[in-house]
Amino acid sequence: MKASRIAAVGALAGSAVLLLSGPAFAHVSVAAEGTAAKGGYATVNFKVPNERDDATTTKLEVNFPTDHPLASAQPEAVPGWDIKVTKAKLDKPLELHGEQIDEAVSKITWTADGAGIKAGFFQKFPVSIGQLPENTDELVFKAIQTYSNKEVVRWIEVPKDGEDEPENPAPVLALSAASADHHGSSGASTASDESENADDADDAKAASKETAAEPAATSDTTARVLGVVGIVVGAAGVAYGVLAGRRRTNA
Repeated sequence: MKASRIAAVGALAGSAVLLLSGPAFAHVSVAAEGTAAKGGYATVNFKVPNERDDATTTKLEVNFPTDHPLASAQPEAVPGWDIKVTKAKLDKPLELHGEQIDEAVSKITWTADGAGIKAGFFQKFPVSIGQLPENTDELVFKAIQTYSNKEVVRWIEVPKDGEDEPENPAPVLALSAASADHHGSSGASTASDESENADDADDAKAASKETAAEPAATSDTTARVLGVVGIVVGAAGVAYGVLAGRRRTNA
C-alpha cells in the first residue's frame, strides 16, 4: 500500500508541474517605454518571442487600431529586418498640430532578411506613435507572426474584463491619464516637444541594439525544465510502485 501511494503521489506531482508550466509560454505583446499618456506621444516596443524549437520567426505584421487611428507612427530601423509602413485613408480626418490629416498608418510589417528570431530568443520592434487618443483607456494592436516553416500564428483575440486570457491574445497598450504638458494640448508642436521626441528615439535605438537578440524570458525555460522533471519524478514513482509490488508477491 505504501509503495502504491508513493507511485500515485509521484504521478500527480508530474501532472501538476505540467499543468502549471503551460500558461507560462509568452506571446506577442506591446509596452511603452515609460508612460503612454492620453493626448501625448510615446515610443512603444512590440516584443516578439520565438515559441518554436524547429523554426525561426521571419515576419511580423501589426495592424493599427481603426477605431482610434494614429496620425503618426514611425518605426525605428531594426538591423536584419525590412520594414514596410502601410497607410489608409480615414473616413474622418484628424487634426494634428493645426493640420488636417486624411490618412493614418494601418499596418507595419517587419520581414527578416536573414535567419530572423531564433528559438529561445525574442526581438523588440520600437515604434514612435501619437497623438494618442484621449477617449479610451487602451489601444488594441492585432498581430500576425509567421515562422520559417510557413506556420502563422494570429494574435488577434481581444481580452475581456472578468474573463480568462484567450489562447491568442492581441497586444494591448494601456494608456495613462493625460498630463498637463502632453503634446498637442495647445494644437501646435513646441521646440521642447521635438527635443523630447529626439531623445526618445535615441533611447529606443540604444535599447534596440541591446535587445536585438536577447534570450527569451527565463520563465519559459524554467517551465519547460520543471515539466520534464515532473515527468521523470512521476515515472520513477510508478516504476518504484511496480517493483515493490513484485517483491511482495515473490515474498
